[in-house]
Parts: sequence; structure tokens; C-alpha cells
Amino acid sequence: MEKRIELERRGKSPAKITELNLDNCKSTAIVGLTEEFEKLEVLSLINVGLTSLKGFPMLPNLRKLELSDNRISGGLNALTCLPKLAYLNLSGNKIKDLETLEPLKDLKSLFNLDLFNCEVSLVENYREKMFALIPSLVYLDGFDKEDNSEEEDGEEEEDGVVEAEDDGVVVEGQEEEDDDVEEEEELDEEEVEEEEDDDGEDEEDVPLDALYKEYNPVGDDDYEALEGEDDDDEALDEEDGDVSRGKKRKLEDGED
Repeated sequence: MEKRIELERRGKSPAKITELNLDNCKSTAIVGLTEEFEKLEVLSLINVGLTSLKGFPMLPNLRKLELSDNRISGGLNALTCLPKLAYLNLSGNKIKDLETLEPLKDLKSLFNLDLFNCEVSLVENYREKMFALIPSLVYLDGFDKEDNSEEEDGEEEEDGVVEAEDDGVVVEGQEEEDDDVEEEEELDEEEVEEEEDDDGEDEEDVPLDALYKEYNPVGDDDYEALEGEDDDDEALDEEDGDVSRGKKRKLEDGED
């Protein structure tokens, strides 16, 4: 195992390693794996031939541990030094009873546990007892308490996202887009209001006296036309007056 660890490191410092695959490197115990791997998050020890976990190092960031197809029958208390462990695969090992699994209840982050093909899975009410033993557990052997598989739950989550989008529910990213649109609309409204204010200032009432003072009628055809019409009306009024006076004189002459 030590040689395999050295090979997998590829010259990197143990403190920089986040994933380590030691599958099929034959060893009955943990050798060469130390607390120097402080940033290790994923460790795989499939089909190594382990019979004991004694000496398992404290790995504060380990989230996923693969121990399937070994010969482990006990000593799981060695894993209680893994505070962030969420996924543990012990399938294909020699675990026979629930008492052997009791140390796992101290793993507060344990989310997914696989004991497939272990004798303990044949215990009466095995699933109910395991979920009761480990409160944080969601998936046991690939299924939750309602016997929904991990794959089915994953599909439901995806469907939920689609339905949320169809129903107009704000999803991640959409809220930011909506905010941008609202800001643009507000800016457009402000621009329109400013234009209206400018138009209002231009259209303020101006005193008639001031308009007439500044007005020059020379060259204004409409003004001259109106003035001509006024002259014609005055001429007609004078003619009507002359006619009336003429008629009056005739009447007076007739009376004489």
C-alpha cells in the first residue's frame, strides 16, 4: 500500500492531495496513509483485502470512503475520526450484525451508507433498524425510507426545477435578469419624465403683450390678408352708409 500511495501522489505533497485511489493494492491493514493528507476528500480502497481498519488516520475533510469488497468484520469505531464523512460503502464485507454498525451513529454527517451483500442485511427489519440507529441517514443500499432510489430522487429534483420555471417561480439566475429588466424600465421612465419636464418648460405661458411686441407683421401673408379683409369690410360699411343716406334724402325730397 505504501508504494501505491507514493505512486498516486505523483510527487505532490500529501497536504495538496484531495482524491486518492488505492483500489486493488493488496494489504490487510492501513499502511502509509497518514494525517498529512489533511485535505483529502475522496478515498477509494476497493478490493484491497483489508481485515481491519485499525490505525485509520484522522482526515478532517474526507467526505467519501469506498471500502467495498474487503474482509472487514468489525472495528468501525476507527472511522469516528471522520467528522465530514457523508458517503460510506461497506458492501461485500463480513459484517454480520447490527451491533458491529453501532459506532456509525457517531458520524453526524453520514448521509449515504451501502451494506449490500453483507450478512447484516438479512436481519429482520434491517432497514427500519438502520434508519433508527443512524438519524442522519437518507439512503441505505441505494434507497431511502420510502424505497425511492437515488436515481429517482434525482429525476424528481430535476422535474421540480422544470415545473418551477414553468410556473413562473424565480430560479437561480432568473432573479438577476428580472432585476436588470426592472432597472432598464426605471431608467426609461426617468428619461420620459425628463423629456416631459423639458417640453413643459418650453410650453410655459407667455404674456400676449410680449408676443405682440416681438411680432413683425411685415412679410406675413396671413396677417396682410386679414388686414385686407378688414379694409374691405370698412369700405362695404361706408358704401352701405352712403346708400342709406341717399335713400333718406329721397324720402325727404318726396315729402317736400
